[in-house]
Amino acid sequence: MTLSTTVPGALRPPELHGRREETAAVESLAAGLRAGRGGVLVLTAQPGLGRTALVEYARAVCAPIASVKAAAPPALPQDGPLLVCVDDAHTWRPADRAALLADLRRLPAERPVAVLLTLAEHGAATDMSGGLATLRLRPLDDGAAAALLDGLTRGATDPVVAAWLIREAAGNPRLLCALVSALTPDQLAGRTPLPDPLPGGEDLLDAYAARIDELPAAARALLLLAAAACEHEPDGAGADLALLLRAGGDPSGLAPAEAAGAVVGAGGRLHFTHPLLRRAVLRRAPLARRRATHARLAEACRDRLSALVQLACAAGDHDARLAASLAAVARAPRPYAERSAALARAAALTADPALRTDRLADAAEASRLAGDPVRARALLARTAAVPAHGGVHRVRGMLSLADGPAADAREDLLTAAVLLPPEPARHALIGAAEAAWAMGDAEAYREAMARLPACADDPSLEAYRAGMCAVLAGRTAEGHALLRRCLDDVATESDPAGLLRAGAAALVVGEVETACAAGARALAAVRAYGPEALLPRALEHLAYGELRAGRHNRARAHAIEGLGAAHRTGQPNVAVCLHAVLALAASVEGDAEACSAHAAAAADGAGPHGLTQAATLAVWAVARADLAAGRPGDAAARLAPLVAPGPRRGHFAVRMLAVPCFVEAAVQAGRTAEAQNATAEFTRWAGATADRLAPAQLARCRALLAPPHQTDAAYENALAHHDRSPGEFERARTQLLYGQWLRRRRRTREARGPLRDALVGFERCGARAWADRSRGELRAAGEAVAGEPGPGPLAALTPQQQRIARHVAEGATNREVAVHLSVSPRTVDHHLRNVFAALGVRSRVELSRLLAGEGELPDRDVEIAAQL
Repeated sequence: MTLSTTVPGALRPPELHGRREETAAVESLAAGLRAGRGGVLVLTAQPGLGRTALVEYARAVCAPIASVKAAAPPALPQDGPLLVCVDDAHTWRPADRAALLADLRRLPAERPVAVLLTLAEHGAATDMSGGLATLRLRPLDDGAAAALLDGLTRGATDPVVAAWLIREAAGNPRLLCALVSALTPDQLAGRTPLPDPLPGGEDLLDAYAARIDELPAAARALLLLAAAACEHEPDGAGADLALLLRAGGDPSGLAPAEAAGAVVGAGGRLHFTHPLLRRAVLRRAPLARRRATHARLAEACRDRLSALVQLACAAGDHDARLAASLAAVARAPRPYAERSAALARAAALTADPALRTDRLADAAEASRLAGDPVRARALLARTAAVPAHGGVHRVRGMLSLADGPAADAREDLLTAAVLLPPEPARHALIGAAEAAWAMGDAEAYREAMARLPACADDPSLEAYRAGMCAVLAGRTAEGHALLRRCLDDVATESDPAGLLRAGAAALVVGEVETACAAGARALAAVRAYGPEALLPRALEHLAYGELRAGRHNRARAHAIEGLGAAHRTGQPNVAVCLHAVLALAASVEGDAEACSAHAAAAADGAGPHGLTQAATLAVWAVARADLAAGRPGDAAARLAPLVAPGPRRGHFAVRMLAVPCFVEAAVQAGRTAEAQNATAEFTRWAGATADRLAPAQLARCRALLAPPHQTDAAYENALAHHDRSPGEFERARTQLLYGQWLRRRRRTREARGPLRDALVGFERCGARAWADRSRGELRAAGEAVAGEPGPGPLAALTPQQQRIARHVAEGATNREVAVHLSVSPRTVDHHLRNVFAALGVRSRVELSRLLAGEGELPDRDVEIAAQL
C-alpha cells in the first residue's frame, strides 16, 4: 500500500482527451468528499484506455485530501476524509477482492471515504462492479485521438501519417503513444515511408492476448485461424467459420472462445470483439506458426484470390511469380476492398521499385473506390521514393477532389495525364475538369476537356466532351445538340460514371426530369455494384436534380442520406455541396435556422477548398430565405455580386438560376436598373435552355419590371406559362407577387384570388415562411384566413392597420414595415397614429404590452420592443 497526503498544487491533473464524462464523474466524487459524503466509482476498460490516468486525475483534483493508492487491501487512517484509489483490482487475489468488496458495501456513514476502483473489462473480477456506480471507458473518437497525437508530436505529424496512426491505434491512447514512440521524426513528418506493419505497442498487445492464454488449446488454435483469415477481409467483416473448419479448426473451441468474450459468432462468421485482440493473437504467435496457419488457410480457400492472399501472408520474402499472380487476379471485377488488400500484398512481394509503386498506386485507387481514403493515402505514402509516377498523381488528385483544395486536385490530375497511358490519362483529365467545375473556372474546365483525345470508343463520352466545350465557348445550340446525344441511353446505361455524366449534360441542356432519371439509375447502380466512393456523389446529383425539379422534400431526403455517406467515405467536399442543397431546400420550406446552419457549413468548407459552386448555392439559399422573411434589401445585396458580370460573380452554371430571385429582390429594394440588366441576360439564357420553368420565371421578371398599365397582362402571361410547366413553388411565388401588386394598387378584392392560390400552393409544397407571407397579404387585403386566431385587441382596426400594429409590436421600425408591406414610410406613420388612437396607447412599448397581454406576442418580442 502507498499512502500519500497531498498539498495544494502538489499534483497537477493530467490532460485527458475525450474523457469528459469520466472526468466529470471523478470531479463529482471529489466534490462529495469535500462536502463530507463518501461514495464509490468503478471504472472498467480494455487495456490501454486510460484507467491509471484517471486514477492520477482523481488524486490531483481531490488534493489536499489524503489519498491512498492501494496495491493490496489497505489499512485506512482513522480520521478525516479520504480518497482510496484501487487500480487494476482484477489483479488482486480472489480473497482480497472479496474482502474489498465487502468493505465497500459497508462504508461507515460518519466517515467521508470515497473509493475509485478500476477493473479490466473482462475477467474474473468483473463481478466486483455489481451494484456500484460504474462507468465503462470506450475507445477515443478520432477527434480526441487527433488532439492526443498533436500533443505528443507538437503538431509535427504529417496529416497522412496522423490519419494512419489514428486508424491503427483504434482509439487506444496507450497504443497511440507507443506507435509514435517507435517512429523516427522523418517517418512522423512523412519524409520517409512508414514501416509495414507499424512497430510499437507489443506489451499492450500482450495484455490483450493474455485474455486467451487460459483457454483450451482448441480455442486458441481456432482464434489464431480466425485472426489469420481476417488478414484479407475488410475491417469488421469477420472470418468465415466454414473456412476455419475446412482449415482444421476444432469446432469445440468455439464455445469457450465466445464465453471468454473474445469472439462473437453471427451469420456463419466469427467476429473478434475488439480489433486489437485479433492483432494481438497474430502478434503473439511465433512467425513459423503464423506462416503455417496461413498456408493451411490457403489450401482450404475455395476462392483463388483469397488463397493467393493467404499464400502471400505465408511467404517470407519477395516472390515475383506469386506477386504477379496476385496482381492479375486482383484486377478482375470484385469488391474494391478485397482488390486493394490483394494488390498491397502483391506490392509487398515485389522487389522492383517501379513495379512495386505501380501496384501500390493500384491498391490505393481500389481503397479510394472502396470509400477508404485513409488507407489509400497510407498506401501512397509508401511510394515516396519513386517520383513523377502518373498513377500516384492520379490517385492523389482524386483524393484531393473529395477532400482538399480543388486547385490542388486539378494540378495533380493534369500532371497525371501527362505521365499516364491514354486510357488512364483520359480519366485523369475528366477528374481535372471536375475540379475546375467545382472551382467555377469555366476556362480551366474547357481546357481540360479540350485536352481529351477524341473518344471514338465511347460515343457518349465524346458527345459530352465536345458538347461541353461548345457550350463554354459560346456555341450554345451546337453544344446542346451534342449533349442531347448523351441522353439517348439513360434508360439502358448501367455504368454509374456514365449516368452521372448524362445527368450533368441533362442539367446543362435544361432537361431536368431526364437528369433526375439518370441520377436515380446511377444511385441504383452504385448501390448494387459499387464503387462505394460514388455513393455520396450519386446522391448529390440526384438531390440537386430533384431541387431543380421543385421536389424539395425528395431533395432533402437524398441530401441527408448523402451527407452520411460522404462522412463515412471521407469526402467532405461532397458534404459541402450537400449542405448547400439542404440550405436551398430549407429556404423553400421556411426553416430559417436550418437554412442558416447548412449555408454556414457549406461556406466554411467551400472557402478553404475553393468550391465556388457550393458557395454560390449557399449564398442563393440565404438570399431566398431573406426574401421569404420580407427582407428584399438583404437578398438583393447578397445576390448582386453573384449575378452581375465581374470578378466576384458566382458559379457559371448557377448564376442564371439565381437571377429570378435577384430580380424580385432588386425591384422591391429599388435597384431597378440592376434588375433590368439581369433580366436581359436571363432572356438570352431562357431562349437557349430547355428548362421548362425558365419561360415562366422570365415572364415573372418582366412583370416585376413592367409599367403599371402593362403589369396585369404581364402577370397573366407568367401564370399562363406556369400552367404549361411544373413547379408548385415557383407558381405560388408568381401568384403572391401578383396579389401583392394588386393589393398595393388598392384592388384588394381582385388580389384575394391570387393570394389564396399562393397560400394553397405554398402549403402544398411545405413552404411555411412563404405561406405566412401569403396569409399576411390576405389579411391586409381584408380576408380572414381560416384556422388563424381572431384579431383580439386589434378587432377594431382595418386589416392594414392590424398588420402594421403587429409588425411594430414585434420591434420593426417604420421603414422596415414599409419595405415589408410595399408601402411608403409616411403611409406607415399615418396608419400607426390611427392605431394608437383607436387602441388608446401612447407608445410602441404600450402597444407591445397590449398585444402580449392578449397572447399576440411572445415575451421575448416584448423585451425587444421595449428596448427600441
